[in-house]
Amino acid sequence: MKSKLLSDLGEIQHRTASEQIEQVLKQAILEGRLPPGEVLRQEELAQTFSVSRMPVREALKKLEAQALVDFVPYKGAIVTQISKADGLDNYAIRLALEPAAIRYSIPFLTSDDLRLARDLIQQMHCETEIDQLGVLNKRFHMCLYGKTPHAKLLQLVEKQLSVEDRYLRFHLSAMGREHMSQDEHLAMVEAATRQDLDRAEALVRKHLIKAAIALENFFDRKT
Repeated sequence: MKSKLLSDLGEIQHRTASEQIEQVLKQAILEGRLPPGEVLRQEELAQTFSVSRMPVREALKKLEAQALVDFVPYKGAIVTQISKADGLDNYAIRLALEPAAIRYSIPFLTSDDLRLARDLIQQMHCETEIDQLGVLNKRFHMCLYGKTPHAKLLQLVEKQLSVEDRYLRFHLSAMGREHMSQDEHLAMVEAATRQDLDRAEALVRKHLIKAAIALENFFDRKT
């Protein structure tokens, strides 16, 4: 496990120990270097990062909150398994949250927010690294949802986007980045620019349903 993690250490030495460990483990999980089902032993991680077990446990609990790690009796922390059922559950939750998030957020979006959203679309269009596409995709959605006055709603949305990031990366790794069209993202920004709440909400719902179907087809092809 040590070789899978240490290459990331030099970039984030300014963080606290638990934050550093969280970010290194998160990146390794999202990139597939720590595969689903792998056991994350606290003692081994503490030795790898040259820290006590306390910051390791804090980092693992943060990753559990992001649905990247599970704590299993008699095993400890393991990288969360991915499955079609879990992926579809995630999209069902997103469908319940994100249409409301964009409706609440649009009245408070500024021209700078909309400019950033368009810039992120352009970055996604040009990006060739699948890992970075996941980061940009999450930033884009949070850019449009981020002005909702309902903080708890936004926290739930962000958590589900973190979960979805893993599925997106695995999906794009198998299918290729050309399967991630930016037309729907652009339509969302245009609706937000016009303050068309109903259309923006409908576009988000359509976007998520289409993504859920693509995910289901992806897993069906694997079986």
